[in-house]
Amino acid sequence: MGFYFDYTYILVLIGAVICLLASAGVNSTMKKYHKTHIVRGISGVDCARRILDNEGLYHVSVECVTGGDHYDPSANVVRLSTENYYGSTITAVSVAAHECGHAIQHAQGYAPLSIRTSLVPVVNIGSTLGIPIIILGVFLSYNQLLIQIGIWAFALAVLFQLITLPVEFNASTRAVSKLQQFGIVTDEERRGSQKVLKAAAFTYVAAAASSILQLLRLIILFGGGKSRD
Repeated sequence: MGFYFDYTYILVLIGAVICLLASAGVNSTMKKYHKTHIVRGISGVDCARRILDNEGLYHVSVECVTGGDHYDPSANVVRLSTENYYGSTITAVSVAAHECGHAIQHAQGYAPLSIRTSLVPVVNIGSTLGIPIIILGVFLSYNQLLIQIGIWAFALAVLFQLITLPVEFNASTRAVSKLQQFGIVTDEERRGSQKVLKAAAFTYVAAAASSILQLLRLIILFGGGKSRD
């Protein structure tokens, strides 16, 4: 039963606490600035359209979706949640500008984004099968080949999250710059946008830190190359 109650669980606990703190922080900040309407009354969709058009990205469309906000590089579409699509709040325009930041990255061939996009198919497999492969290796008398394959598959998922960090931070930097450059927010509102995007970025940092701790735990438990009785 030692496998289930070993000291390495402290790494999982630390990762969970970091993620919970990040989630609480972003939820609190988003909620606060969802209530703060911008002076110029520009909605999320209008904000996105203004940024995209001023960047010459007329071919990139903006859609309202029920899911999460994101930019789809395969379809050249900025997708915004209903709240951010129609809202004229600091949160709405900040999120819209952030997703436009990804569209600008795509148009300019921003290297980290290109690398992240190319890794998606492999990472999807690694993140799905990494842990199951390790478990299978453990059940098969600690088959080290399977265990190492599983660890490397999980490591790819961690690498993906690390590459995501500069992509997200760069998109947020672009967002704040464009919001001010194109007259969407005032100086005071810009500071609010920075807080919103900083809180959102911390969730990616937390997720990466949690995954690194999980990877470290897997290496400690199974990466020694020794079978267990």
